[in-house]
Amino acid sequence: MTLDIVTIRNALLWCFAINTGLLLWWFLFIALAHDWVYRMHTRWFNIPVEKFDAIHYTGMMVFKLFIFAFNLVPCLALLIVG
Repeated sequence: MTLDIVTIRNALLWCFAINTGLLLWWFLFIALAHDWVYRMHTRWFNIPVEKFDAIHYTGMMVFKLFIFAFNLVPCLALLIVG
């Protein structure tokens, strides 16, 4: 099987969609079940709620940057050249 630009672009679009879905799931899980998730994490780690929130916010931000840098930008580049 040969990989052409259209196949790679479609794969990057699927990666973008799946990763965006995971990010949305993460956000909704923290937003809607914050206290439960915090209780689960404090079983293993003794962290204050402010630090817990900062860790998750930072993680979501980094994940979103990776989604854009490694999925969306290459897909747009292939769309421009292809």
